[in-house]
Amino acid sequence: MLHHLHIENYALIKHSDIDFSDGFVAITGETGAGKSIMLGALSLLLGQRADVKVLHDPEHKCIVEAQFKVTSKRMKDLFDANDVDYNEDGTIIIRREILPSAKSRAFVNDTPVQVTFLRQLGARIIDIHSQHATLLLGESGYQTSLLDSLSNDKKALSEYKEAYQEYTTLKQKLEQLTIQDQQNRKDYDYNKFLFDELSAASLVSDEQGKLEQESSLLANAEEIKQSLSQVVNICDGDEDSALARLNAAKTSLGKIAPYDPQLDSLHERLESAIIELNDIVATLDSANQGISFSPLRQQEVDERLDLIYRLEKKHNVSDIESLIALQQHLDDLLNQACDNDREIQKTMEAVDKAYKILQRQASKLTSARKEAAKNLEKDIIPLLGDLGMGNATLKADIEPSANYSSSGGDNVKLLFNANKGGQLRELDKVASGGEMSRLMLAIKALTARSGLLPTVIFDEIDSGISGDISVKVGGIMQLMAESMQVIVITHLPQIAAHAKRHYKVYKDVSDETTASNIRLLTHDERRKEIATMLSSEPPSQAALKTAEELMKGAK
Repeated sequence: MLHHLHIENYALIKHSDIDFSDGFVAITGETGAGKSIMLGALSLLLGQRADVKVLHDPEHKCIVEAQFKVTSKRMKDLFDANDVDYNEDGTIIIRREILPSAKSRAFVNDTPVQVTFLRQLGARIIDIHSQHATLLLGESGYQTSLLDSLSNDKKALSEYKEAYQEYTTLKQKLEQLTIQDQQNRKDYDYNKFLFDELSAASLVSDEQGKLEQESSLLANAEEIKQSLSQVVNICDGDEDSALARLNAAKTSLGKIAPYDPQLDSLHERLESAIIELNDIVATLDSANQGISFSPLRQQEVDERLDLIYRLEKKHNVSDIESLIALQQHLDDLLNQACDNDREIQKTMEAVDKAYKILQRQASKLTSARKEAAKNLEKDIIPLLGDLGMGNATLKADIEPSANYSSSGGDNVKLLFNANKGGQLRELDKVASGGEMSRLMLAIKALTARSGLLPTVIFDEIDSGISGDISVKVGGIMQLMAESMQVIVITHLPQIAAHAKRHYKVYKDVSDETTASNIRLLTHDERRKEIATMLSSEPPSQAALKTAEELMKGAK
């Protein structure tokens, strides 16, 4: 329920603090006093669009804050899902600020939140019902949700929605796979051509570098052989070669090496150099023997390199490893095309299974709604009689819709007849404004029994109601208030007389400024206010007496 409302710098309200009670609360005041302004401020907390024009003083920010107390365990899941602090005692403090810069900020339990969260939260804690909202009664969507709220099977709708979500998710997946499959089929032939071309090339990692080295060697074979032969001859070609001279030096040094350890060490080093040079000469000679110029091999290497270079240029890569990676990627795409067929078949089977589950849940939901429709038709008749429509008949017609939607597979139409013996027709086509208001009130009285919402606010729903009917309306609201908080903004004294608490909204004109204020009335002030509503200002003694009787009769 709504415990406290603080309004600061909003429209005609400079500063206002209102403590609300449980049960039935009435708010009265002259037309234009600011009752709707207060309701507009409260609507900000429920996610209504913020407008800088509402600032009473454009130099300062507007603050609207309300404290609610709820006991529903459903609330914690909403808070956890949005990472908002949750008070275990059920206290919810909502604050909305509108800055002079036109920026808006929202907080729930001191946690910054988005306006979308305010809307989700507001839908669970309060129902603001105005004359305009009565028009919703003629809409099929509202009529469907009405039956769901009256249903004894609360799981039917949630289980259907889970099934619908699963079905639509799988259906979307199937559509995406089908689109991807169509694209894959368009690309398949081209990718297959590219893959076959790369596959036929039999590419090997590091092959390019080896071929480039061999090509360079073959192109310069004659010069290389000539140079190698020259080096071999210099090292070991005749008596004047390097090895011959080193061996002579070794012999000469060997004669004197025994006389000095240092000379002996140098002799050993010279011998090692000769061994190393011999090995070098042998390696050079072997390399020389292994080199031969082959025009056929040169052609083969150059053709192979030309193929690799063309493929690299075609695919805009710089090395053979990239070509091999591309070949693997194309292979994956081709395999994916085959795998996609299997995935499509698997998803189609899942969609069929989900659709059958959806059908079963839709059937359960329809059954629950038909049962709720019977209860509605039965339970609303006494209420309509109390509201002066004793001959009225209401029937909920439920027909299967062409397709399943998020709300089920039903088309719900409320059929109404206000006169005895008349024909039932669609509600929005035959009910007058006054009849719609009374119907809505009767429906709200029924839904109040479900305890889904802790607070309902009626904003002048009593339009077109007067006399004895208004007394009955007040009585119905009083009964509703036994299971929820009911706040009514009214011009009818008969309704205000039934309230547990009575607030008056009034204008305060001073210093050439006008401000709206609200205050809780004492018993005597309340009697005078109701009497004024019955007659005029100041009220007559007869009006005061009537007001007292109305208040006593309402207890």
